[in-house]
Amino acid sequence: MTAAEESPLLRVTDLTTHFRTDRGLMRAVDGVSFTLERGRTLGVVGESGSGKTVLSRSVMGLLPRGDVVRGGTVQYAGEDISALDEDGLRRLWGREIAMVFQDPMTSLNPVVRIGRQITEHLRLHTGASRADARAKAAALLKSVGIPEPERRLREYPHQLSGGMRQRVMIAVALATGPRLLLADEPTTALDVTVQAQILDLLRAQQRQRDMAMILVTHDLGVVAGRTDEVAVMYAGRVVERAPTRTLFTNMRMPYTEALVRSIPRIADPGHTRLAAIPGRPPDMTRPPAGCRFAPRCAYARDKCRAEQPPLRESGEPGHTFACWYPVGTPEGAAALERNRKEAS
Repeated sequence: MTAAEESPLLRVTDLTTHFRTDRGLMRAVDGVSFTLERGRTLGVVGESGSGKTVLSRSVMGLLPRGDVVRGGTVQYAGEDISALDEDGLRRLWGREIAMVFQDPMTSLNPVVRIGRQITEHLRLHTGASRADARAKAAALLKSVGIPEPERRLREYPHQLSGGMRQRVMIAVALATGPRLLLADEPTTALDVTVQAQILDLLRAQQRQRDMAMILVTHDLGVVAGRTDEVAVMYAGRVVERAPTRTLFTNMRMPYTEALVRSIPRIADPGHTRLAAIPGRPPDMTRPPAGCRFAPRCAYARDKCRAEQPPLRESGEPGHTFACWYPVGTPEGAAALERNRKEAS
């Protein structure tokens, strides 16, 4: 086994993506580091605006060239792809790294038939003949659960349901056998039943092809049974990362706890009020000096508002978090009790 095969498939180190705006530098991704092994699935969760989508696009290199300040490194299979130009990235897109976007209606060309959108992708990356590409396109549609694939190849995107369009997007992404798939909110516009089908499909394809996958979502319920690890993002940073089971049974970051509490539960009586997180995410052109979650946190003390907590080990393998007063610890319980007394 070569050194590249022994190393993680993806290694992201201190990645930053800042946008120049009229109001100043907007820190969309602000020092994110993680690794992803071959065949593993990482869930990236957080509220809208936490930096999840910009992180996935930064990994892919799908960012505008102007008014963007980049930093850090992205290594894929041992190669620093963050230093590649557009031609170098095109060599990887599709063949090695692929992406499923949020809204298939805006990702698919509305005036081009489904078949052509898949076969052009195949012919570009594999050099297949027109007939071979069409045969493989039909097989791909069948593999992602689309009935009558030959008929679907002749249809336009608007003739398909939302779930079918998303399956087409997955087929396009999987067409050339990538080793890494990024799925950015792949079920946002779909109803609950179709969401489950799409997520199960992604999981099955990932296992069948031994792909690594990054599943980006705002819903912790989505990653609960479909990922190996979870990274929780808030205000451009990873504030907790752990194996999935550890995160749900032994979370340490108050933001993670707040996300879990906001999930509706079937066991709750009808008309139960949802547990919303108070306040709103910070303005990332002027982030707070200390912990960025402090203004919304029930555990926050003066230290939280003054000093930014570093990521530290919890004592369990692979579990890191950034908090001065962690959930489930004596210091966290004491901070929560003091805040309650001071508020009463």
